[in-house]
Amino acid sequence: MPSRILRLSAAAAPLLLLAAAAEAQSLSGEALVKALQKGGYVLVMRHASSPRETPDAKTANADNVNRERQLDEEGRATATAMGKALRELKIPIGAVYSSPTYRALETVRLAQLGNPKPVPELGDGGRSMQASSDAQAEWLKKKITEFPQGTDTILVTHFPNISRAFPQWSSGLADGEALIFGPDGKGGAALVARVKIEEWPRLRQ
Repeated sequence: MPSRILRLSAAAAPLLLLAAAAEAQSLSGEALVKALQKGGYVLVMRHASSPRETPDAKTANADNVNRERQLDEEGRATATAMGKALRELKIPIGAVYSSPTYRALETVRLAQLGNPKPVPELGDGGRSMQASSDAQAEWLKKKITEFPQGTDTILVTHFPNISRAFPQWSSGLADGEALIFGPDGKGGAALVARVKIEEWPRLRQ
């Protein structure tokens, strides 16, 4: 009997995480746009679509001198469209923190989010995300509690960093998708929305 209970608990764990994530998300559509327009939120975003392979001399972008992973056609298009939507929605972007990797900085550049501050804690450790450390997760969990006044903060990073810091909210997080955090009223942060990168232009409707 105990072993059966353990098996049932293990099977139920993913469902409980999904239920917690669904319950935490409280803003969508017009309400989300209006909230972001006022500022005071932190967006933790996975970089836009990027193939696992590094480019060769023919396919590398001219400024990708180290031939790191870079965005593919979909990644470039969605990052550009996201930035355009944010500007048209008049969502004020303040501080932008980014992984030092080329693909993350390319996401910021194409979205025209402003001058990013590269932060090692948001990076891939030079291993193309084969591992993420506890220190990175703790840094990220602390950073989402630093709510700005009148603007929104964006952090562009990688899935392993997000999933390690926020396992309860990151299941199925897609390329370019953002977790949006607001104050929980207790000095911490609460997830208020998840927005896929291709959904930003639809919020203008």
